Amino acid sequence: MVSKKSVQELTDQATSTKRMWKVLDSKFSLPSHYDVIDPIGSGAYGVVVAAKDNRETGEEGNHVAIKKIEKAFEHKVFTLRTLRELKIMRLLNHENVLSCKSILMPDSLESFNELYVVTDLMETDLAQIIKSPQALTDEHVQFFLYQILRGLKYIHSCGVIHRDLKPRNLLVNSNCDLRICDFGLARANINMLMTPSAFLTDYIATRWYRAPEVILSWK
Repeated sequence: MVSKKSVQELTDQATSTKRMWKVLDSKFSLPSHYDVIDPIGSGAYGVVVAAKDNRETGEEGNHVAIKKIEKAFEHKVFTLRTLRELKIMRLLNHENVLSCKSILMPDSLESFNELYVVTDLMETDLAQIIKSPQALTDEHVQFFLYQILRGLKYIHSCGVIHRDLKPRNLLVNSNCDLRICDFGLARANINMLMTPSAFLTDYIATRWYRAPEVILSWK
């Protein structure tokens, strides 16, 4: 998480269809029906903000998260990872898995060097919950674990393995709803990957959360 800072709307750069926002030194160019509320996080990929979609109605339905992926085509490996993640996310539909609501269209192919991905809004992640002074009861742990296993069962039934499951990739809301996110290292078609000739990179995932079969290269 990042410390909340004021979000500045750049009205002098707005157009009839776009509104410009400055968030954590990053400029967001979004359709006019979005109101940026607060930054949620930032990293090597870019910045994530909480926003309100004024086309939607209802207390929960109109709040979304928008991730800006900057310099999306600068490095081939990063571009392929992003493409893989978006292809998987747009096909998954489960209440314990973060899915892609929309990918915003670029203004033109010539200026297309960044991506805006719209997802459901989640307040924090399990890593932050674990680090916080808030005590977790046995009931909390059981409910989180139940949702993780439920989401994984769905992902595996779709022929996808996550390969980077860790607290930071488990998003949580204040009512303890949990969603699995970040499919950048995921692989599809489990049946194919289980064949003797299949090759899986072993140096992936955060070291302390690597599964034994990943560390041992399936041997």
